[in-house]
Amino acid sequence: MTALMKSVGVRALKLLSSAVNFRMNQCGETPIGCLRSFSTVMSPPSKAIVYEQHGSPDSVTRLVNLPPVEVRDNDVCVKMIAAPINPSDINRIEGVYPVRPPVPAIGGYEGVGEVYAVGSKTFVVKEESVWHKIDKSCPMEYAATITVNPLTALRMLEDFVSLASGDSLVQNGATSIVGQCVIQLARLRGISTINIIRDRAGSDEARENLKALGADQVFSESQLNVKNVKSLLGELPEPALGFNCVGGNAASLVLKFLREGGTMVTYGGMSKKPITVSTTSFIFKDLELRGFWLQNWLSLGKVKECREMIDYLLGLARDGKLKYETELVPFDEFPVALDKALGKVGRQPKQVITF
Repeated sequence: MTALMKSVGVRALKLLSSAVNFRMNQCGETPIGCLRSFSTVMSPPSKAIVYEQHGSPDSVTRLVNLPPVEVRDNDVCVKMIAAPINPSDINRIEGVYPVRPPVPAIGGYEGVGEVYAVGSKTFVVKEESVWHKIDKSCPMEYAATITVNPLTALRMLEDFVSLASGDSLVQNGATSIVGQCVIQLARLRGISTINIIRDRAGSDEARENLKALGADQVFSESQLNVKNVKSLLGELPEPALGFNCVGGNAASLVLKFLREGGTMVTYGGMSKKPITVSTTSFIFKDLELRGFWLQNWLSLGKVKECREMIDYLLGLARDGKLKYETELVPFDEFPVALDKALGKVGRQPKQVITF
């Protein structure tokens, strides 16, 4: 089962499992054609949000009923509890990503569920990369969302530039879940953050919310329309590392802050605008541009390392050291949650579908 799939029936066991990033195929989604034939041991029937062609999610997705599937000897059938709608899910459905699952496909990439039934010969799935057991004390909304955005933030902090306490970094898209996690994870390491947000209604409130999480500096894009943005840093050191998830002018602002030899890591392009880099940035500042895609990192055989990081992040969430706002939405109200995720009703918390 994948994230936006609802299994119908009574729970059998109270063992929480996270299917998240290791699910079933490299695209992170389950092609409908992969459903197995009937057998003696069967799962309950399910409901799923399916898209049969790429396009705007609010026009190409639909709710379908799926028949039971075979639970083989080494399989574990999981009843989904909660799953978020991430920007990356929207991009996959729209066909923005170059790697796409065969359609028709079930949307979604991460989530949390309970073991419903197991095959006749085993209690644990033999393929380690499929499920990850977590403690039942983990808050449901964090268990369902920990392995895309928080994990992206953690990996980008550790994979590109070796930062030490007293260093700084700069990022755009700071109000995103990744951005919020970067702020908090950096603060735990003594690293200062310079954060760029969009000019829009509620930006003052967003600024205060980010500072409450530990942001050192928060600037709107219009505040950075000055010749020397580094004059705004005060006593903060010039950042060696920058994160870009927007593109366009917002990416250029990140580059302006970076010190000589600095690195900007791009992990998204929500504006759908290209990154423009001046010749000066390359010749005189020797800046480095890198990219990060979590799915590619996971394909490098890092299952054990990933499990350890998930447990670490969930521990921070359990201890109140990693926070982000979510809104739990019943599965039957998926269209409402999708509209909010698409930004049709203003800025909203992370939409988490409950089953």
